[in-house]
Amino acid sequence: MRIVTAGAVPPLVELLKYQTDNLSELSSAAILSLSSVASNKPTIASSGAPVLLVQVLCTGSVQGGVDAVTALYNLSTSEDEPKFNLDAKAVPPLINLLKECKKYSKFAEKTTFLLEIFSGSEEGRNEITSVDGGILALVEMVEDGSLISMFHAVGALLSLCESLRDKYRALILNEGAIPGLLRLTAEGSPTAQDRARALLDFLRDSPPEKRLLTSSKLERIVYDFAVHIDGMDKAVETAKKLLQDMDQKKMEMSLSRLKVKSST
Repeated sequence: MRIVTAGAVPPLVELLKYQTDNLSELSSAAILSLSSVASNKPTIASSGAPVLLVQVLCTGSVQGGVDAVTALYNLSTSEDEPKFNLDAKAVPPLINLLKECKKYSKFAEKTTFLLEIFSGSEEGRNEITSVDGGILALVEMVEDGSLISMFHAVGALLSLCESLRDKYRALILNEGAIPGLLRLTAEGSPTAQDRARALLDFLRDSPPEKRLLTSSKLERIVYDFAVHIDGMDKAVETAKKLLQDMDQKKMEMSLSRLKVKSST
């Protein structure tokens, strides 16, 4: 884009430094627009804009924060490896925006994408768990988000358990993650299903084995969950129904894919 090659980014970055809502909103919106063009991303990423966008996200208006999130998402999805690190202090406002937005929205997809990135660092994981309702927000995205949001949310939760199972396992279980994960093993994309099975394996009472969840282990997890819900007396019946529901979902999705293929 000619405006970038003409040197428009440095002045916009300077405007981001001014802590007034109008200026930060205008400059965030302008950088958002420029960041949607792939060829502009390296220039913007190396300009110092990401640090200031996080600042806008933390202290600016709601609209400025929304634009900052989308711009950070654009910059983080560059074909080249992003040449910047995101400050983990962005996590609390990201969680708060995720709580407020529609769970099936494109914005939720962008927010969960960024939170999955943060879950890869110790600072990010600490922020996710220290924010009130941080893990719950991710669990709710696994339950009610779009397929893309589910994928990133379960990825973030899996990163927590992979880093330190003993610390995060109970926190995730306490937010009621099991039903959404079980459903995701039937409804999600193949990679999302693998992530859900791996996380379910981490959430078991015994430490997980190195291989992914097998059918027998999945049945055991469903049974343990059924015991927790309905007690020993009804556990077998409840587990059987849950597994039947999952199989039915898989069959419906397979038929739907076949129908799509036959119509093309």
